[in-house]
Amino acid sequence: MSVSSAYEQPVGFAVCDLACDEVAGVAVRGEVEIATAPTLMAAVEEAVRRSHGPFVIDMSEVDFLDSTGIHCVVRARALLGREDRALAILRPRDNVRRVLTLAGLDDLVPVYASAAELARALRPPPS
Repeated sequence: MSVSSAYEQPVGFAVCDLACDEVAGVAVRGEVEIATAPTLMAAVEEAVRRSHGPFVIDMSEVDFLDSTGIHCVVRARALLGREDRALAILRPRDNVRRVLTLAGLDDLVPVYASAAELARALRPPPS
Protein backbone atom coordinates (compact mmCIF):
# COMPACT_ATOMS: atom_id res chain seq x y z
CA MET A 1 0.00 0.00 0.00
CA SER A 2 1.50 3.30 -0.98
CA VAL A 3 0.40 6.25 1.10
CA SER A 4 -0.09 9.58 -0.60
CA SER A 5 -0.28 13.04 0.85
CA ALA A 6 -1.27 16.54 -0.15
CA TYR A 7 2.42 17.23 -0.81
CA GLU A 8 3.99 16.58 -4.20
CA GLN A 9 6.33 13.65 -3.59
CA PRO A 10 9.75 13.52 -5.23
CA VAL A 11 10.25 10.81 -7.82
CA GLY A 12 11.48 7.66 -6.13
CA PHE A 13 9.93 8.27 -2.72
CA ALA A 14 7.49 5.67 -1.44
CA VAL A 15 6.19 4.18 1.79
CA CYS A 16 4.47 0.82 1.89
CA ASP A 17 3.53 -1.86 4.39
CA LEU A 18 6.41 -4.05 5.44
CA ALA A 19 6.21 -7.37 3.63
CA CYS A 20 6.69 -9.57 6.68
CA ASP A 21 4.20 -11.84 8.43
CA GLU A 22 6.03 -11.85 11.77
CA VAL A 23 6.09 -8.13 12.48
CA ALA A 24 4.19 -4.97 11.55
CA GLY A 25 5.86 -1.99 9.98
CA VAL A 26 6.59 0.09 6.93
CA ALA A 27 9.28 0.08 4.27
CA VAL A 28 10.54 3.43 3.02
CA ARG A 29 12.30 4.25 -0.26
CA GLY A 30 13.99 7.47 -1.33
CA GLU A 31 14.79 10.62 0.60
CA VAL A 32 13.14 11.35 3.94
CA GLU A 33 13.14 15.14 4.21
CA ILE A 34 10.76 18.05 4.72
CA ALA A 35 8.63 17.28 1.64
CA THR A 36 8.32 13.54 2.29
CA ALA A 37 8.28 13.30 6.10
CA PRO A 38 4.52 14.04 6.41
CA THR A 39 3.76 11.09 4.12
CA LEU A 40 6.05 8.81 6.12
CA MET A 41 4.48 9.92 9.40
CA ALA A 42 0.95 9.40 8.10
CA ALA A 43 1.88 5.89 6.94
CA VAL A 44 3.50 5.06 10.27
CA GLU A 45 0.51 6.36 12.26
CA GLU A 46 -1.91 4.33 10.12
CA ALA A 47 0.18 1.16 10.34
CA VAL A 48 0.57 1.54 14.12
CA ARG A 49 -3.22 1.97 14.52
CA ARG A 50 -4.01 -1.25 12.69
CA SER A 51 -1.29 -3.44 14.16
CA HIS A 52 0.00 -4.82 17.44
CA GLY A 53 3.32 -5.96 18.82
CA PRO A 54 6.77 -4.79 17.71
CA PHE A 55 6.95 -2.33 14.83
CA VAL A 56 9.71 -2.01 12.24
CA ILE A 57 10.73 0.78 9.89
CA ASP A 58 12.73 -0.75 7.04
CA MET A 59 15.16 1.91 5.84
CA SER A 60 17.18 -0.29 3.50
CA GLU A 61 16.21 1.86 0.51
CA VAL A 62 16.42 5.27 2.20
CA ASP A 63 19.04 7.40 0.45
CA PHE A 64 18.91 10.44 2.73
CA LEU A 65 17.51 11.27 6.17
CA ASP A 66 17.32 14.80 7.59
CA SER A 67 16.02 16.21 10.88
CA THR A 68 12.39 15.79 9.79
CA GLY A 69 13.10 12.09 9.28
CA ILE A 70 14.63 11.91 12.74
CA HIS A 71 11.47 13.56 14.07
CA CYS A 72 9.38 10.82 12.37
CA VAL A 73 11.37 8.12 14.16
CA VAL A 74 11.07 9.89 17.53
CA ARG A 75 7.33 10.39 17.02
CA ALA A 76 6.87 6.74 16.02
CA ARG A 77 8.73 5.70 19.18
CA ALA A 78 6.43 7.92 21.28
CA LEU A 79 3.27 6.53 19.64
CA LEU A 80 4.39 2.96 20.21
CA GLY A 81 5.57 3.73 23.73
CA ARG A 82 2.01 4.61 24.75
CA GLU A 83 1.14 0.95 24.20
CA ASP A 84 4.47 -0.41 25.49
CA ARG A 85 5.37 -1.56 21.96
CA ALA A 86 8.88 -1.79 20.61
CA LEU A 87 10.21 0.05 17.57
CA ALA A 88 13.15 -1.15 15.48
CA ILE A 89 14.91 0.16 12.41
CA LEU A 90 15.94 -2.36 9.81
CA ARG A 91 18.93 -2.24 7.44
CA PRO A 92 19.71 1.47 7.19
CA ARG A 93 22.42 2.35 4.69
CA ASP A 94 25.71 3.58 6.16
CA ASN A 95 24.93 7.28 5.62
CA VAL A 96 21.48 6.92 7.24
CA ARG A 97 22.91 4.86 10.12
CA ARG A 98 25.45 7.64 10.71
CA VAL A 99 22.65 10.24 10.98
CA LEU A 100 20.76 7.99 13.41
CA THR A 101 23.92 7.55 15.49
CA LEU A 102 24.79 11.26 15.49
CA ALA A 103 21.24 12.05 16.64
CA GLY A 104 21.54 9.46 19.43
CA LEU A 105 18.58 7.47 18.10
CA ASP A 106 20.52 4.22 18.05
CA ASP A 107 20.47 4.45 21.88
CA LEU A 108 16.67 4.83 21.86
CA VAL A 109 15.69 2.52 18.98
CA PRO A 110 17.47 -0.74 18.14
CA VAL A 111 18.97 -0.81 14.66
CA TYR A 112 19.32 -4.20 12.94
CA ALA A 113 21.63 -4.87 10.02
CA SER A 114 19.62 -7.82 8.69
CA ALA A 115 16.20 -9.44 8.82
CA ALA A 116 17.81 -12.51 10.42
CA GLU A 117 19.26 -10.36 13.21
CA LEU A 118 15.83 -8.79 13.78
CA ALA A 119 14.15 -12.21 13.83
CA ARG A 120 16.63 -13.46 16.47
CA ALA A 121 15.92 -10.39 18.61
CA LEU A 122 12.15 -10.92 18.37
CA ARG A 123 12.28 -14.60 19.33
CA PRO A 124 11.28 -15.24 22.93
CA PRO A 125 14.08 -16.60 25.11
CA PRO A 126 14.11 -20.40 25.47
CA SER A 127 12.42 -21.65 28.61
